[in-house]
Formats: sequence, C-alpha cells, structure tokens
Amino acid sequence: MKLAEALSIRKDLQMRIQHLEMRIKNNVKVQEDDEPLEDPHELMKELHSCLVQLEELIGRINLTNIKTKNEDGLSITQLMAKKDTLTLRIGILRNIYNEASNILNRYSPTEIRQECVIDVKQLSKQIDDCSSRLRKLDMEIQGLNFMTELV
Repeated sequence: MKLAEALSIRKDLQMRIQHLEMRIKNNVKVQEDDEPLEDPHELMKELHSCLVQLEELIGRINLTNIKTKNEDGLSITQLMAKKDTLTLRIGILRNIYNEASNILNRYSPTEIRQECVIDVKQLSKQIDDCSSRLRKLDMEIQGLNFMTELV
C-alpha cells in the first residue's frame, strides 16, 4: 500500500470514529420503556476496532515518514515540520500585512497621526515568496506520498 493510500484511509477512519461517537451519544439514553435505534454496545465494539486500526495505521505512517527521504536527505517528517512552520510564517506575515496596510482616517487635525514603519510592498513580496515555497514543498511531499510504500 502506498503512503498516500494510507493517509486517505486514516482520514476515513477518523471520520468514521467521529460518526460512531455521534451515533453512540444518540443511543445511550432513551425514554423509559423505549429501545435505542442502535445497540450502543455494538457501536462501542465497532469504535474500539476502528481506534485499534487507527493506532496501527498512524504508527506505520509515522515510521514511513521518518524513514522516507527526499533527494536532499530530509525525511517526510522533516518536510512536514518545514511545511507547518512555513504555513505559520505565512499566516503571521499576512496578519502583519493586514495591520500595516490598514489606513486610519483622522477626523480632525488634533488627532494623532499614525505612520507605517515597515515596507508593505516588501512584506507582500515576502508573503508571495513564502507561498510559492509552500506550494513547492507541498507538491514534493505529495509526490513522495504517492511513490512511497507504507512500512
């Protein structure tokens, strides 16, 4: 099985677990003398089975991510860390950009005038550069996911 397929199965299992939780919660209480629509004990067994499968799959995915290296010798785990911090950097820079480009109108000459002390154009270029690097990094990770066999 390819890593990309395992990631898809992991996502499906996570959604199935959430759905099972909801179904269990909907069937643990009934009105007096009524029966639940579904047996919560059977649902709990199914939930347990899904959680066991998820735990095994996550372990295998993590091992695969650690062992799989790109051409530069970086593991998928390291690439994902780069992706996460780059995504965080872009978010922060966009927030700073929005604050810096927000122009406040003065209503009277006595109000204090505010000036932007950073180069907004340069910040915008930095955001674009980071976004481009993020897209390339994401494509590299996706490519590795589709070529790599799950451990």
